[in-house]
Amino acid sequence: MEESVGAAPAEGQSVETKIKDLTPQSKRVDVMAKCVEVGEPKEIPGRYGNSRRVAEATIADETGAIVLSLWDDQIGTVAKDDVLAIKNGYVSLVRGHMRLNVGKYGQLTKSDKPIESPSTAVNMSDQEHEQERRRFGGGGGGGGRDRRERRDRDSGDYDRDRPKYMTKGRRRF
Repeated sequence: MEESVGAAPAEGQSVETKIKDLTPQSKRVDVMAKCVEVGEPKEIPGRYGNSRRVAEATIADETGAIVLSLWDDQIGTVAKDDVLAIKNGYVSLVRGHMRLNVGKYGQLTKSDKPIESPSTAVNMSDQEHEQERRRFGGGGGGGGRDRRERRDRDSGDYDRDRPKYMTKGRRRF
């Protein structure tokens, strides 16, 4: 099957994106940009007691700039004035500000392709975005059931629509 020019990419395929076109929902993006600044690494506490290191680098193409988060092994691989090819990157929000990330399914490589005039006039990470509140307590609360199902279960109607063989021996609390 041939893909025509201008066609939408197949599911799971990354797409070449300019920095000004990135949004907080951007996933599977390929970005070519020049590193204009690299910050010092910081230790941050991980979810499970382990600590991780992160450094922030500002990268820019001709359309704008964004902060690239460099995690653990990525730190030290990027220097000022390097041209970077990011494959399968994604955008996350940190305190309401966009960060470009290269996760375990992405690639961060250096490129020989020159970017002559990177523009830092528009920094996408400067704009503040509405961020969904995270729920604390682990697991999103409710084990995958919605409120209606929990209400039905608590009122005794939960097993009403289930076949008998699925409810036999079921404990009630």
